[in-house]
Amino acid sequence: MIWTLVVIPVVLMLMGFPIFLILLAGAAATMVFTMNVPLLALPQYLFSSVNAYALLALPFFILAGELMDRGGIARRLVDLMRASMGRVPGKVPMTAITGGAIFGAITGVGAASVATQSKIMLPSLRQEGYADEYSAGLLASIGAVGVIIPPSIPMIVYAAAADESIPRLYAAGIVPGLLLVALLGLHALWVGRGRTIPLEEAFSLRRFASALRHGIWAVGVPAVIIGGIYGGIFSPTEAAGVACLYAFVVSAWIMKELTWTDLMAATRTTVSFTAQIMIVIACAGVFSWLITVNQISAQMVQVMQDLALPAWVLLLAINLLLLIVGCLIDPLSAILLLTPLLLPMATAVGVDPVHFGIIVTVNLAIGLFTPPFGINIFVLQSVAKIPLKTIYRGIMPFVGIYLLALMLITYIPAISLSGVRLLIGN
Repeated sequence: MIWTLVVIPVVLMLMGFPIFLILLAGAAATMVFTMNVPLLALPQYLFSSVNAYALLALPFFILAGELMDRGGIARRLVDLMRASMGRVPGKVPMTAITGGAIFGAITGVGAASVATQSKIMLPSLRQEGYADEYSAGLLASIGAVGVIIPPSIPMIVYAAAADESIPRLYAAGIVPGLLLVALLGLHALWVGRGRTIPLEEAFSLRRFASALRHGIWAVGVPAVIIGGIYGGIFSPTEAAGVACLYAFVVSAWIMKELTWTDLMAATRTTVSFTAQIMIVIACAGVFSWLITVNQISAQMVQVMQDLALPAWVLLLAINLLLLIVGCLIDPLSAILLLTPLLLPMATAVGVDPVHFGIIVTVNLAIGLFTPPFGINIFVLQSVAKIPLKTIYRGIMPFVGIYLLALMLITYIPAISLSGVRLLIGN
């Protein structure tokens, strides 16, 4: 069984095969050669892996983000953030941070936030005299905040893999996300210290009112999603559909910026991205089921109990593993692959499954912009045409900021669970 569930996937990964084929080959080989399960049963298990109501939220949140990007909502959010800050040191980076966090949170896809923010904010950062090295690190890293602040696609996938509540995970992600925004903002203030800010950049009530008038509908998107979920008006899956409809109506009929061509392009991108995600979820679901039925998770938990490792040592080891894996494969695949293995080990030492979900999400969010394979790096490079060497140098301080936040989130459970207690209760 080890050679089918471990050796085959590792060999295929080293050969460069796509992750869904790696998981599918390992699962099929295990079913046929070690469990004597007919291969005809494989389609049934593939279908059952994606037959989850919560996963309906994926395409809707992706489409909502595409409509916001192409329909001008994202740009208006950035304009509103900038108008509200006045002559604050580090104003432009802080605008990028807040705008990226809001847009990334709405879409739940970090790469989409990086692409949008790079197009909008990079010219402003250059105009203000910020080096490409700093700008690249900032823009590549802020996309990771969007997968921590709800609504978040990785959290939806974790909820499906761990059989956990999506609203509880969303509530748990709010404070960690705000913590990261605060740390990034403090860094932006430090970098921007001593810069001369023109008097015309001072806060103007007229300018703010104008930005608010043009951006009020854009602000409504996160308000509708978060307010609707925690107000008990609709479920997270329904919130995704409402966000999609809201973004379409505002972009096409109120702002009148979304064209038929834009709508078709947004739909094509959504279909393509959703298909990529769902096929990985299907294959990883079968792989995870085999891990469970063959009691591999239980055996690993027993080994950990025999070693009698303190909880802090186990969590440190899990963090290191997740950081390494996050640098190599995409977050959704990593969640589906590792949750069945790591969650029982974490709960065995008293870690709350919701808290563990935030730990997993933050670790894998760091992997999105960590060299050498972080997807945000390549999205930024393709949009901004900044050399990879420059991006790599600029990213390292931001990796340090995220690691600091990760340690705080890991060892202070209240950072994650306070939001759950406040919004949902025990």
